[in-house]
Amino acid sequence: MSDSVVNKQRTIQKEVELKGVGLHTGKEVTLTFKPAPENHGYAFCRVDLEGSPIIEADANYVVNTQRGTNLEKNGVSIQTSEHVLAACVGLEIDNLLIELNASEPPIMDGSSKFFIKALEEAGIVEQEVERDEYVVKDVISYTDEESGSEIIVMPSDEYQVTTMVDFGTKVLGTQNASLKHISDFKEEIADARTFSFLHELEMLLEHGLIKGGDLNNAIVYVDKELSPNTMEKLKVAFGKESIAIKPNGILDNLTLHYPNEAARHKLLDVIGDLALIGTRIKGKIIANKPGHYVNTQFAKKLAKIIKIEKRNKVPQFDLNKEPLMDINKIMSMLPHRPPFLLIDRILEMSDRHVVGMKNVTMNEPFFVGHFPGAPVMPGVMQVEAMAQTGGILALSTVPDPENYLTYFMKIDKVKFKQQVLPGDTLIFKLELLTPIRRGICHMQGFAYANGKLVTEAELMAQIVKSK
Repeated sequence: MSDSVVNKQRTIQKEVELKGVGLHTGKEVTLTFKPAPENHGYAFCRVDLEGSPIIEADANYVVNTQRGTNLEKNGVSIQTSEHVLAACVGLEIDNLLIELNASEPPIMDGSSKFFIKALEEAGIVEQEVERDEYVVKDVISYTDEESGSEIIVMPSDEYQVTTMVDFGTKVLGTQNASLKHISDFKEEIADARTFSFLHELEMLLEHGLIKGGDLNNAIVYVDKELSPNTMEKLKVAFGKESIAIKPNGILDNLTLHYPNEAARHKLLDVIGDLALIGTRIKGKIIANKPGHYVNTQFAKKLAKIIKIEKRNKVPQFDLNKEPLMDINKIMSMLPHRPPFLLIDRILEMSDRHVVGMKNVTMNEPFFVGHFPGAPVMPGVMQVEAMAQTGGILALSTVPDPENYLTYFMKIDKVKFKQQVLPGDTLIFKLELLTPIRRGICHMQGFAYANGKLVTEAELMAQIVKSK
């Protein structure tokens, strides 16, 4: 597959709904998958609450992981989000709004199978904008000392996941499962169902915590003697005349899809929980004894690393390459002239971004007064240079740029992070925050020097026809 095939974001063609019962609430619930715009990501919407509040699928909203991964934002919660999110990732859908009329998606059969089916029925469509993918360059890990669980991610050509589970019980010893290509998720992982142990089930029954969990949606491993009392309770809970234990140590309510179905379901959970990072990962995940707590802690850690790296990400440009525009071409577009012309070259440009360059030398007139004996390029000059670079992008949208001037309307969120000194090469990168309308250009600007981010600002300017 060439990059261009997989690099566009995807959503669904039309909305689709499923009905079922929430595992922990036992309430009938309707879930509706709806198409979402580019760069939207995954978000849940509680249509049963006033104002239909939205909770983004974001690791920072994880509040507890007792029974599944539960999110909460401004007091509004979503329980057990992982099986739905795993289906979204497994089908390589990037943008979705998931509407619920309760706090928890329907459990269905305890796997992702029915969510996959619904999403495929809705049809998957490509969008315009390219995908954002985090390329793993170093090993990143998270260990939970208490449980001995560990997750690492290492460099790889594609997103891969391996899970190893060890429950220390005879009936379910160690198992592992691997997913080499995310495209195999539907066939190999999606129908792996959730499971629990008899001792957990007894506790949940005691506390009345399993409501929707009639036994069609959980594999129950019998890890202890089944007392007559528990047997009776189970019959009532599951509405069955009789219950027995199979030779492989599971209750006879269902048949395993795979000998390692437990490990495959844990892999499904890992994929669902790591969807909360909010960015696609190009790397191999190895999860030893994964659980929702360690998965979501790892998701938080990785999301934070990605955010910091994005903020400091210095684009790489070949300065020896023929520039897109030299100084003469720049002067034919911009009205500025030395000593106030503050860019030397335009390196690249699209309809959404522009990259410019300036060589800072001791000959700059502003160094005479700022500061004698300790020359530093004034921050305002850096912002002006950034604006001139942005001006090229704005003026490239009109047929006769020489007849226009650009004026500042607003400068916002300006941060100066490093000093710029004589001898530095400044690279300016500006990206449109919104499309240019009525000559108004709203941009996010970054300036880099020596492999570091030196200045950032949001700029708004207007292009006006000169008299």
